[in-house]
Amino acid sequence: MVSIKILVVDDDPAIRNLVHRYLSQQNYQVESVEDGKTALVLFKEFQPDLVVLDINLPDTTGFHLCQEMQNYNDVFVLMLTSLVDEADKVKGFGLGADDYLTKPFGLVELGARIRAILKRQRLPSQKKSKQLIFGDLVIDSTTREAKFKNKIIPLTHIQFNLLSCMASKPGYAWKRSELYNKVWDSEWVGDLKCSDVHVGQIRKKLRESGCDFEYITTVWKVGYKFEAPGENGSIEE
Repeated sequence: MVSIKILVVDDDPAIRNLVHRYLSQQNYQVESVEDGKTALVLFKEFQPDLVVLDINLPDTTGFHLCQEMQNYNDVFVLMLTSLVDEADKVKGFGLGADDYLTKPFGLVELGARIRAILKRQRLPSQKKSKQLIFGDLVIDSTTREAKFKNKIIPLTHIQFNLLSCMASKPGYAWKRSELYNKVWDSEWVGDLKCSDVHVGQIRKKLRESGCDFEYITTVWKVGYKFEAPGENGSIEE
């Protein structure tokens, strides 16, 4: 079996070496670097499945590097930060980050978050391929693309999984706990506000794609509901 490849980017040698050693012991194939320039070169050569990325780097920011990596390859990203500002998390999620871990952190928690992220990759293959069609909005689980009027909506892994999950049951009021179990799986250990951030990003990207219909509505004290315009949407196998 081919081992999962993880790239660790952190300028603190103590943290970098500790994380590298721990992940290697978990049977991952690991490479680690201390700056953004070297990280980007190695990223293209190593082709990791997941990047553990510190926000504060000597020659760039983790935000910028995350965006560069996402432009090259839609890779999973777990960001490390000493920042607790929610605006920074929103910014990271908008650039494609899948999760955040605040320093200081435990290695067991790091391992749990990485496993939870990597499990998302296998979700589409466990389901029969199909398209969900709601007016001009098409959600295709085969290509993992959402389009509005044939224009691709640039969703991250998590955003696509969230949209697809909610759209699978139009009109149903999804509890946040249900979405966590469906999208993040039972091992999810992230911030409870994480789904709110991602839903906000989905809404924003739908609007930017020219959609003026509110597909996702908030259900007070419950969670979210996917609304289909007019008649219920159709499913094409």
